[in-house]
Amino acid sequence: MKIITNIKENDEKGTVVVIGNFDGVHRGHCELLKRARKIADDKGAKLAVLTFEPHPRRLFRPDDPPFRLTPAGLKAERLAASGVDVLFSLDFNWDFASQSSDAFIKNVMTNGIAPAHIIIGYDFCFGQLRKGKPEDFIAAGYETTIIEEIRDAKEQDAEKLSSSRIRTALRHGKIAEANDLLGWEWEIRGTVVKGDQRGRELGYPTANVQLGDTAHPAYGIYATWVQIKGEDTWRASATNIGIRPMFETPEALVETFIFDFDEEIYGKTLRIKPVKRLRGEAKFESLDDLIDQMAKDCAQARTILS
Repeated sequence: MKIITNIKENDEKGTVVVIGNFDGVHRGHCELLKRARKIADDKGAKLAVLTFEPHPRRLFRPDDPPFRLTPAGLKAERLAASGVDVLFSLDFNWDFASQSSDAFIKNVMTNGIAPAHIIIGYDFCFGQLRKGKPEDFIAAGYETTIIEEIRDAKEQDAEKLSSSRIRTALRHGKIAEANDLLGWEWEIRGTVVKGDQRGRELGYPTANVQLGDTAHPAYGIYATWVQIKGEDTWRASATNIGIRPMFETPEALVETFIFDFDEEIYGKTLRIKPVKRLRGEAKFESLDDLIDQMAKDCAQARTILS
């Protein structure tokens, strides 16, 4: 998949372009992309996605808690896996957000992407004060398909497939539910940083990764699979996600104890896939009680992952 961040240098004119944030690239997004692929194939055109970084919500509501299901790199990977040929990933800043809907159509679509066909959700708004509507593309002369709400065929009440539903599932520690809605196994990625070495002192050395702008799942202990960048192996592990009430960590952290592993991996990228939440975070009466519980957590995680 080709990634284009500067549409002034776009050499992929005439694509069928789908516009959206695509956070999570979930089953609803994939259904939309499948429909878009059919249109692209019928036209003999490439399938493209137009999205924005950072997520507009981060610009407009900077004080919101972290919410991203898929940071930029992971989102690009999931879009590529969904068959997208070209990704237009545009810088979303105040200048960009302040342009009128007419200016957006002129600057981004006409002078930049020059699509053969536009596919957009019925509720997508664009331009200053979100005044632009999908119908504006039609009025501007673009061949446009407006997609109605995509609902979950698995659900009896056909609930809407949305990133918000997935975030809610994660906030409640319902990993299996979140993965079902996504259609793939959600993961946390980050660079292994040096911590306070407390896990090592307790006999459980951990690889620590900061959550950053990634959505925080319910705090607690999880059975997890981890992969170190550059390896094909997925390793069983137990992971604490949270603030460690025994030690009052100021920011939430992901701390992974990799079973049967003893190597220095500071600075390497770690992929962490939560499988099941074992329990919530707890404050113990003593370090001995904490160590006893950690042993039980690891035994339970091994059983789940075996």
